[in-house]
Amino acid sequence: MRHLMSPLDLSVEELNNLLDLAQDIEAHREKYSHACSGKTLATLFYEPSTRTRLSHEAAMLNLGGNTMGFSSADSSSASKGESVADTIRTVSCYADIAAMRHPKEGAPMVASANSPIPIINAGDGGHQHPTQTLTDLLTIRSLKGRLDNLTIGLCGDLKFGRTVHSLIQALVRYTGIRFVLISPEELRLPDYIRQDVLDKENVPYTEVVRLEEALPELDILYMTRVQKERFFNEDDYVRMKDFYILDKQKMKLAPEDMYVLHPLPRVNEISVEVDEDPRAAYFKQVQYGVYVRMALILTLLEIKVD
Repeated sequence: MRHLMSPLDLSVEELNNLLDLAQDIEAHREKYSHACSGKTLATLFYEPSTRTRLSHEAAMLNLGGNTMGFSSADSSSASKGESVADTIRTVSCYADIAAMRHPKEGAPMVASANSPIPIINAGDGGHQHPTQTLTDLLTIRSLKGRLDNLTIGLCGDLKFGRTVHSLIQALVRYTGIRFVLISPEELRLPDYIRQDVLDKENVPYTEVVRLEEALPELDILYMTRVQKERFFNEDDYVRMKDFYILDKQKMKLAPEDMYVLHPLPRVNEISVEVDEDPRAAYFKQVQYGVYVRMALILTLLEIKVD
C-alpha cells in the first residue's frame, strides 16, 4: 500500500507514467467510467477548499465510485478533540482511500502512519500540496509538450506558498530547468528550499522584485496569491496583497508562447481582462486537476484498466 505525501514519493518514471495515464483518461473518459465501482473516497478537509476537495470528489465520481467526508474541522469530531490518528482509523472502516487537507504541517503524514488505506496529502499548512503539483506538471506538459528545458517564473507569495515549494521540488528532477523567483523581500523563497533543493541540485535561478523585468524570458509564469490565512499581522497582509497585478499591459511583455498558471483562488493578482488571453491557462489547470487525480486514485488503489 502506498500514500502520496510529496511529489518526491513518485520517481520520475512513476510520475511520467501517471501523467501518461491522466492524458489517456482525458482522451478516453468513457473507458474509465466504471473503474472504481464499489470504491469510496473520503475527503477529510480540516480547512476550507473549493477546487481541491471538489476535484478529488469529481475524480472519484468520474471513475464510478462514491465519496464521503467533511469540509471543515468544525463539522468533524476534531471539534471535540479527536486526534488525526483516531479519525483516520475510524474513516478507514467506511472508505477505501482518503484525501486529507490540514492547516498543520505533517498532519497527513501522521494519518498515513496510522492508516490501513491509502492517504493523499491534499495540502498541509505551508508545507506540501502534491496533487496540485501533479496538476501543474500535467498542465505544463500538455501545453508545452515537455517538462525539461523550461524557464519557469514563480511570482508572489514564495514564502508560504506550498504549491510553489512542491512544484520546485518536482521540476528540479528534469534537465534544463531554470527558475526566476519574483517576490518582494518579505515573501522570498525560504532558505531551506533555496539551499536544500535549488543549490543542492545546482539548478540555476535568479531573484527579482519586478514582474516586468522577468516576463520576456519566461516559458511559464506561475502566479500565486498572497495568502491572508498565513499572516499573523493584518497590516502586513494589506501591505503585500496587491504587490503584483498581472494585467493586459504587462502581458504585452511576455512571449507569445508563454502560459500563465495559477493554483487558484485568485484575488487581485490576475486582472479578469487577462482571462481572454489565449495564454491564460489557469482554468484549463482546473480540468487537468480532475484527470490527474483520477489517475492518482487508480494508481494508489492499484486498479488497472485495459
